[in-house]
Amino acid sequence: MKVIDMPAEAEALYHCCLQEWSDELKEQGDRRERWYRKMKDKGLRVKFAVGDNGIVGGMIHYVPIECSNAEGKDLYFVNCIWVHGHKEGRGDFRGRGMGTALLSAAEQDVRALGRKGLVTWGVSVPAFMRAKWFKKHGYKAVDKDGVAVLMWKPFADDATPPRWIRKKKEPVTVPGKVSVTVFSNGWCPAMNIVAERARRASAEFGDKVLFSEFDTTDRDTFLAYGISDALFVDSKAVRTGPPPSYEKVKKRIAKRVRKLKAV
Repeated sequence: MKVIDMPAEAEALYHCCLQEWSDELKEQGDRRERWYRKMKDKGLRVKFAVGDNGIVGGMIHYVPIECSNAEGKDLYFVNCIWVHGHKEGRGDFRGRGMGTALLSAAEQDVRALGRKGLVTWGVSVPAFMRAKWFKKHGYKAVDKDGVAVLMWKPFADDATPPRWIRKKKEPVTVPGKVSVTVFSNGWCPAMNIVAERARRASAEFGDKVLFSEFDTTDRDTFLAYGISDALFVDSKAVRTGPPPSYEKVKKRIAKRVRKLKAV
């Protein structure tokens, strides 16, 4: 197994998180690709883990912390580490040390770039990107927002701990309409799917629904709200992990439309 920089010809594989077999991932459209085009000249780094059979089984991507939903200085931020764990497609690559190898390669890369530490996020529940896994690799928790734990490994004595950027305000509603609001960054295919499902579902209700989308790759937009990726229906946040089905999103909007008619 070896870790390599993502080859240019493998960009399409990166955009679907190694799940080219998944019809669901195709629902995100070109959102991940558009995010990549914006970030690749801002310091985005992508690495692949390649098995002995030559098949890519894992990936990691990380950005300068100024491009993340945390604040800090001279640090890089891990968007995610993903090791393909499905039987479909390329197969299950878990349990082979790919995650550890990818994280180690990213740390070496960030050190070589002269940055003072690597920051990541983990969750305090048994799910993807577990905080406990990062703790085993020397990362310490420095901030928490719900189940999302901000963790870091400093490389310099004078490194300053990062902090989450928290929500500052919520979207406003429009009288006489059902307001569906999406905040979309683009880095995560799962959240991209939610955004696309909300957009499509909103269109089915015509002028009864006002659909709005905020592009949070724009730093000023993100900082104004403190929200990177989210779905709101009439200012009420919809749980988006794992992504709700198209039918559930549509049902949530329809419920609000019925109440609108009853007023």
